[in-house]
Amino acid sequence: MRRAAELALLGVAAVWGATFVMVQDAIRELPPMAFLAYRFLPAALVVAAICRRPLARLSPDGWRAGLVMGAFLTAGYVFQTLGLEHTSASNAGFITGLFVVFTPLLAAAVLRDRIAPAAWAAAAMSVAGLYLLTGAGGRLELRGDGFELLCALAFSAHILATSRAAGRHHVGALLAVQLGVVGVVCLAAATAAGQLEVPRGATVWSALLVTSLVASALGFFVQTFAQRHAPPARTALILAAEPAFAGLFGWLFADDRLSPAAWLGAALILAAIVAVELVPRMRPPRPLPEA
Repeated sequence: MRRAAELALLGVAAVWGATFVMVQDAIRELPPMAFLAYRFLPAALVVAAICRRPLARLSPDGWRAGLVMGAFLTAGYVFQTLGLEHTSASNAGFITGLFVVFTPLLAAAVLRDRIAPAAWAAAAMSVAGLYLLTGAGGRLELRGDGFELLCALAFSAHILATSRAAGRHHVGALLAVQLGVVGVVCLAAATAAGQLEVPRGATVWSALLVTSLVASALGFFVQTFAQRHAPPARTALILAAEPAFAGLFGWLFADDRLSPAAWLGAALILAAIVAVELVPRMRPPRPLPEA
């Protein structure tokens, strides 16, 4: 079951990477906060309709867990959007990718988890890969990069909160609550900023359909379910493959041309995922105690 959960997480990373090009095109025509509201509210309604009975039976503790997960998820997307207004996409991609490192750190500090050396080494390899993939190394923008740092912390906290709640409550009910939180907050923010516009055009609508139903409703359901069987540090590491898939699909469908360094970065991320799975298997078995 654990292997299936990790493969499912890798599939989620691939889906999220594949939608990068679509979202990039859509937010040129629709304000980002409005796009996020239109993405997450329908996803929440779809999940709530499918899981209406478990949602109606969700305990107060489950509601609190879903609200906390939604708060962290909202913070991650909002800080990411605000940061992109003040820093480069390269810096944003690299700093956001630091959730790979923050997740085991937070797990060790908050949950008292013991992190294996192989996981730390793989996390470091992923960060190096993210650095090469995103072409980071330019000038730092304190305001924008600060938002991206908060985004990385929020995504790490969301992974940990999901890990704690996924085994105690119904996955669909938790998902409906957290997606609803993101949608409502982003809708309120877009309304307050005067950015609430009616979606228009095939580019926007196709992006909304794919990101709402597949990337959000299905994608976060798979993540929440998979985290019943995959520990937080491993989850963060697998999800770090998203930029690699984004680069691959950008090359296939948007005629993006990655530099050799960027391809090396993508390879490092995928190698880290394989290494964290294979290294424990290479250890010699413990000797049996003598009778």
